[in-house]
Amino acid sequence: MKKISLIFVMFALIALTNCTTHTVKLGKKCTQIASDSTYEKSFVWVVKKETVSAFDKKINKSNCSKIEGKA
Repeated sequence: MKKISLIFVMFALIALTNCTTHTVKLGKKCTQIASDSTYEKSFVWVVKKETVSAFDKKINKSNCSKIEGKA
């Protein structure tokens, strides 16, 4: 039952977010490693539509490969 609820909530969030000034980016993406050796990784990102191109430059799949040592 919990899985169904979680799936429903995620679907509702994605559906509602697309109706606003934001867009949902799906897929594993990471930020670059910061000066204090931290980074962010997620499979769901909510991004303002007017900043999508800047987002794609800063937060992308290739950063994950660099962090995981696959590059």
